[in-house]
Amino acid sequence: MLKLLLSKLKESSFSVIPIILLVLFLNFTIAPLPKWSAILLLASAFTIILGIALFNLGVDISLIPIGQHIGSALVKNKKLWLIIILTLFIGIFITMAEPDLIVLAGQINGVPDSVFIMSVSIGVGLALVVAFLRILFQVRLSYILIVCYLAAFALSFFTGKDFLSIAWESGAVTTGPIMVPVVMALGRGLASVRADKTSEEDSFGLVALGLIGPIILVLLLGMFYTPSGGSALVVPEINSLSDIGLLYVTNFPVYMKQVAIALLPILLTFAIFQIVRIKLKIKEVLKICVGTVYTYIGLVLFLTSVNIGFMPAGYQLGGELFVKNSGLILILVGMAIGYFVVAAEPAVFVLKRQVEEVTSGAISAKAMGIGLSVGVAVSVGLAMVRVLTGLSLLYIVIPGYLITLVLTFFVSNLFTSIAFDSGAVASGPLAATFMLPLAIGAAEANGGNIYTDAFGIVALVALTPVITLQLFGVVAAIKSKRAQRDMVVPVVEDTIIELEYSSHENGKEVHANGSAEESCDSSGVDVEKGLSAQVADRR
Repeated sequence: MLKLLLSKLKESSFSVIPIILLVLFLNFTIAPLPKWSAILLLASAFTIILGIALFNLGVDISLIPIGQHIGSALVKNKKLWLIIILTLFIGIFITMAEPDLIVLAGQINGVPDSVFIMSVSIGVGLALVVAFLRILFQVRLSYILIVCYLAAFALSFFTGKDFLSIAWESGAVTTGPIMVPVVMALGRGLASVRADKTSEEDSFGLVALGLIGPIILVLLLGMFYTPSGGSALVVPEINSLSDIGLLYVTNFPVYMKQVAIALLPILLTFAIFQIVRIKLKIKEVLKICVGTVYTYIGLVLFLTSVNIGFMPAGYQLGGELFVKNSGLILILVGMAIGYFVVAAEPAVFVLKRQVEEVTSGAISAKAMGIGLSVGVAVSVGLAMVRVLTGLSLLYIVIPGYLITLVLTFFVSNLFTSIAFDSGAVASGPLAATFMLPLAIGAAEANGGNIYTDAFGIVALVALTPVITLQLFGVVAAIKSKRAQRDMVVPVVEDTIIELEYSSHENGKEVHANGSAEESCDSSGVDVEKGLSAQVADRR
């Protein structure tokens, strides 16, 4: 267990430290932060690293097994209506515990957090139902994605202008550190029961539908609600280490209660399945319970730290970058942050290995990593252009997703599933907790509308990896066809071999045509050997 924890600490450190180093560099050069704000950021970074490590450890030994066991148990139940209802509620319960969603809801004024979180959760639940029915009836994922995204494009022209970017943002933040591993485990559980040649493909794609489902529901929600006011972010006043300690002490109970409420539905669902259907051994149940404790502690540390330290620092940095520098500097800094965030994201390492295996080495992990990092850097740069110009998010997401949907016809089904799932990989914990506050701070300093100008950055971060992987998929398909065409197949000339089948009757050779003549074997050469030599000569 200790070895696994150290491995998780290493992964979380690689995710957070590059951003801290970049912020410190900016702090000493072009965007100085107040001294105690910088110290709070460093303290928050330490607790975030510990929180992410404990959370990921808990996910591995508790939430992922829970997802796999529940997925298998669902399919073994022969009642389709019951499976659909349970899948809907499981999707809702999983999403309600998603930390990135809780963070996003807290940044929107004018919409109750509970209403927003429930709308997104229902969207994920419905998406999982569609994903299960797709697996059951063997419907191609690209067809469902085309219908869903066209519906989202149409709804985008009817929802409130201020709610548009929030809706597209909601899908990206939903696919966070709880939803992605649990849903993928659930997909493996659903697909493993069938265990045919397409079960590997079916285990992917659930996250892709889990991303578009909330977008559609929140676009509908935007027809009834309008966000009001500016940012909900509050920068705490800090003048000493005791102020930092007081911040943690006063906020810990709030997030302890919030995380307990978020995790409770998942645990109750597992308890019911354990009693009725799964019936694991006591040792396995105890292991899951220990993992749940790690998950709980990690989530509390994570949410507390990002809310009191990381998000305010990102907000302040965005404002300083805009006020004290040109718009070009803001764009370049945003691109650098996007590049390093994805390059250090632990889940990206898993994705790169996965793609390398799927393509049998045709797409290298190194090329994949560079492509993803450059893609996300471009997306964050475009987000900063929106902050400066007020460009509508639709001018980017509609052409972007149209490209991805067209590319689905040129790559394999498995590659399509992995590509659309990859959007969740890039939009990790730092996207909603640091890059979005950075954009909000810059937008407010620019005097813009944060809901139309800043929100949408996480949606763009989730878009570019899909395009990147689809393009790599096209390259892999071209290489595969070229390799098949270049294969040298030896040309074999048609050869007719006439064999004279004969038998010996009293020293005479009886031929197939019925004639008989004296056998010429007086030289002592065996007739069968002679035929063999004759065949060899003709060859």
